[in-house]
Amino acid sequence: MQMHDEDPTTQELRVRQMKREEDARTTSERAPEDEDTAQFDRRAEKAAYLKKKLEERAESERRAAEDEK
Repeated sequence: MQMHDEDPTTQELRVRQMKREEDARTTSERAPEDEDTAQFDRRAEKAAYLKKKLEERAESERRAAEDEK
């Protein structure tokens, strides 16, 4: 992983998680029905969970910004 001077924004993290979830689900659909499929399903579920948490974080940040006005 590359080191950056700044942390990624919540929006950037959300986009990354959506892409990870999509990739894991696509791989799972293409994989034969065996243990590999379960692994990709778990990855997709984890990516979906993290995406949800990032959406909650974005909403919290929006509310905080509104409160500061």
